[in-house]
Amino acid sequence: MATPNEKKPTKPEVKKGKDGKKVPGFFTPGGPGFVGNLLSAVLIFLVLISIYTLVTTTNDAKKQIPLSQVAADVQAGAISTIKISGNDLNLTYIDGTKKTSVKEASTGLSETLATFGTTPEQLSKVAISIEGEAGLKFWFLTLAPIILPILFLGFLFWFLTRQVKGAGMQAFTFGQSKARMIDPADTSQRVTFADVAGAKEAKEELMEIVDFLKNPKKFLDIGARIPKGILLMGAPGTGKTLLARAVAGEAGVPFFSISGSEFVEMFVGVGASRVRDLFQMAKRTAPAIIFVDEIDAVGRVRGTGVGGGNDEREQTLNQILVEMDGFDPNEKVIVMAATNRPDVLDPALLRPGRFDRRVTIDLPDRKDRLEILTVHSRKKPFGPDVNLEVIAERTPGFSGAELYSLMNEGAILAARENRKEITQYDLIRSIEKVLLGPERKSHLYSKKEKELTAYHEGGHALVSSILPDADPVHKISIISRGRAGGYTLKLPFEDRKMHSRKSFLDDIAATIGGYVAEEMVYGDITTGPSNDLAVITALAQDMVARYGMSDKIGPVAFSADRGLGHEAYSPEIAGKIDSEVTRIIEEARVRAREVLEKHRGALDAIAKKLVEVETLEREEFEKVLIANGITPKAKETEGHDIVNELIAPPVI
Repeated sequence: MATPNEKKPTKPEVKKGKDGKKVPGFFTPGGPGFVGNLLSAVLIFLVLISIYTLVTTTNDAKKQIPLSQVAADVQAGAISTIKISGNDLNLTYIDGTKKTSVKEASTGLSETLATFGTTPEQLSKVAISIEGEAGLKFWFLTLAPIILPILFLGFLFWFLTRQVKGAGMQAFTFGQSKARMIDPADTSQRVTFADVAGAKEAKEELMEIVDFLKNPKKFLDIGARIPKGILLMGAPGTGKTLLARAVAGEAGVPFFSISGSEFVEMFVGVGASRVRDLFQMAKRTAPAIIFVDEIDAVGRVRGTGVGGGNDEREQTLNQILVEMDGFDPNEKVIVMAATNRPDVLDPALLRPGRFDRRVTIDLPDRKDRLEILTVHSRKKPFGPDVNLEVIAERTPGFSGAELYSLMNEGAILAARENRKEITQYDLIRSIEKVLLGPERKSHLYSKKEKELTAYHEGGHALVSSILPDADPVHKISIISRGRAGGYTLKLPFEDRKMHSRKSFLDDIAATIGGYVAEEMVYGDITTGPSNDLAVITALAQDMVARYGMSDKIGPVAFSADRGLGHEAYSPEIAGKIDSEVTRIIEEARVRAREVLEKHRGALDAIAKKLVEVETLEREEFEKVLIANGITPKAKETEGHDIVNELIAPPVI
């Protein structure tokens, strides 16, 4: 599926930290700690005091002299001007020197100087001027010592009350919905069915919802009612969320998205409150779509005894049931939900009137995979050798998310090697990386381990090529990837939705072929086939207990669930199942040994070639078969399913 754009938040964006959580501002409730806030307020107060002190402090650069010296200098004719500012005297001498002095507060300057023997004639030679203080400065200097402390106390009181109010507001908003809304007018966030590749049947089902939201009168006139709930079911990564956004984008209505886990909190009643708030938001903007992702987080079956009758999850589920189809239903609000576990949902959630329409989204087939790969390749520069049809053929069972990862890994591989174009080899390598993990270049085999791994993988490939109902081999490799010491890639000729007993038996024989090859060539067994044995044991158990493919047990299916103290079947039946599983695996082992003994020369040739080149593609592998008298399986139709076999690194 095409990758959806990020969702647009309903509130203005806020700063986020490295952990993705909102970082509150300085004055935002829940911001820095109380001690930090108090220290910040004190710091601001100290800055204000410093500014006030700077303004009110006299300029010490001018030398201050006593009043008797001023009188003596006037008598000597050394002073040219005297400026009186309140009780301060600013003196300017004939040589340019500036000095200051202070006169008596209640006496004029002439009277003060006369007491020191200064005559009016001597004083008349000095230019005397009186300067009044500016109004703003005067009032500031007068009132600042009183107003600044009052302002600081008021600010501190407001700051502390805001913190308390913020905590209270958080408590009041605790039950509000955290749903994200995508506005239909925002074209950058809009997704339509044209952006969704594959899922043809699912899109056809959902087109009815789009048609109803666009033209509800057509349905209402004939007495039809559109389903209120649509449940999207499918494996992870198949595009359930993307399809829900496409419905909202096609219909042009608001889209509210929330996860099922966001309803549940440790406090009782919060989940139900958030459900009510979510539906109220949707009703105010109706028609609208509510999308609940992973609804199984709150929609599990009730009455299991876990959490008691007042379990918070059950209260949340009850509120969802009432909002969808209670006393006050709203047909203009459509609820869509997604889950990959529909089997655990409560029956009340699935009844008609609620999630009565269920849309299954399967893994894409070959044609759908080609469309999805085309969507994800729009902005990627490809080399001339790229063939997306081959990539679609080699990726059966991949979901849309895995196909996106495949294309992204191909681009990363090309960029790592400083190339400007993506080649077919990059995409082929990215398939293996997505399936198995990165190549472990540091894991070097010894000569014996490398030869043993080659025989192991050769055993898989040879048995699969000889048995008629096994899938043909497309690639063999003894290069370590992830936890696999090597792997054999097998692809069937055509898409299969159902598997026969014969194909299962041949697949088990091919899988145990590596075990048999080690035993036959070396006379010993390593830990390498451990994963093979686990795979074939699980498959044989399913054949016997689920698919009715055992003549001894018969067409009976036994549940594998043994929870809550109840056994799924009796000990006698368990013994019969174990006996049948052992018989199936032993018969497969005998068949694989017969094939390998008959074609021992081909096994040696395959192992020798693998030791030499480490990887064999289909064409090279078939040349080895033909050289040893084995006719490869004919390619009737294009194959596009995959059976992947992994082995753990062999330990000698």
